[in-house]
Amino acid sequence: MDFVASSERPETTRTEWWRVDTAALHARKQELEVLKRQADAEQNAILAEINARGVRGCSGHSTLAAMIFEDFLVSDKEAKDRADRVLALYPGPSIGGDPEPPLAPLTAEAAAEGAVGGSQIDAIIRTLARIPSSVPEEEVRGGEKILVDLARRAGPRAIARAGRRLLDKLDPDGKEPRDEDPKDVRPELRFVKHRDGTLGLTATLDLETYARLKSDLDPLAKPHKAIDGVRDSRTQDERYGDAFTDYVRLKTTSRNLPGQAGEATHILVTMSYEDLIRDIGEAHLDLVGPISATDARILACDARVRPGVLGTAGEPLDIGRSKRTVSLAQKYALTIRDGGCAFPGCDMPVPRCTAHHIVFWRHHGETKIDNLVLLCTKHHRLIHHSEWKVQIAQDGLPEFTAPAYLDPTGEPRRNTMHLRT
Repeated sequence: MDFVASSERPETTRTEWWRVDTAALHARKQELEVLKRQADAEQNAILAEINARGVRGCSGHSTLAAMIFEDFLVSDKEAKDRADRVLALYPGPSIGGDPEPPLAPLTAEAAAEGAVGGSQIDAIIRTLARIPSSVPEEEVRGGEKILVDLARRAGPRAIARAGRRLLDKLDPDGKEPRDEDPKDVRPELRFVKHRDGTLGLTATLDLETYARLKSDLDPLAKPHKAIDGVRDSRTQDERYGDAFTDYVRLKTTSRNLPGQAGEATHILVTMSYEDLIRDIGEAHLDLVGPISATDARILACDARVRPGVLGTAGEPLDIGRSKRTVSLAQKYALTIRDGGCAFPGCDMPVPRCTAHHIVFWRHHGETKIDNLVLLCTKHHRLIHHSEWKVQIAQDGLPEFTAPAYLDPTGEPRRNTMHLRT
């Protein structure tokens, strides 16, 4: 095959993307991603062949990474990462016999299709590299197939989670834990605002408080029960993060906690009426500070967050509406109907969900069962931020429609993760 220098290539008409409709833009970006991955796979196969023939003899470089660094003008890290990828996906040089078998042959096949990309491949490789050599080959390949199938529809983070579960199954003993006694210290708690805008806290606890908190969180942090063979995909840290969120929500609704002005604790979100209607500007979240108008609308779905809408002169127009909040009877009805987050494929249980108004409350959506759906935090935000749509079907169950660029057919989808009585 003859390569054509860029200066000799025929001129092509440059696409004026501003003329192209949104659906075509989304379709083209997906096509280009597949083409890029296929090109990367082809280049990796070429690099693997050069490596099999001997890098020093073919190029004069001492290692494959050194050749990539010099020839492609990339950083040391990128050169090493790309070389590691090639060495894991393809057979190595033959040394006195058969070639060294690849670590991830099934991953290489998926990469050639353009189905998986660099960071997904790396996540699979990292898992496979940690499997003990004593594990039979058929079990290793079976585990790789699970990860590759997941990678066709999930990113590196989800692959890493599945990889940890796979390692727990193939190597249940793992590393020997250290046994160290914690020191007695004075309890401390700090609320932290990070530079990227995220919020957090750090704490140092005495032994008794630590034990009490952990014993309260442990039941909430247990993995969800597998449904139809699908296990909880969250890491342990994520499970405890969700458990702590639930713990705070449960505690703040307790009648035994101190209140404010004779009523249970509420959070106040303040914003102007014009910003609320036009989806622009900022709101002010009590105890936190400025937040986006979209975040304010998401928080407003929670009955414990009280919206304060201001007129042009700053006068309060609305300090919550009793009809906006979901009653206990309605919450029970939603629990029976949805069983948890209603978004397709989500296994979040009811305690980690809030009731979302399908027709937004700011658009005068009513607080009734056929205008409500349970959503977890992630999918609640997705519905507010994206083109995903939700409606109640004729049989009374919620169904979702994906954006056209993800599913041009517009076929409604339902969640089958929760068992309904």
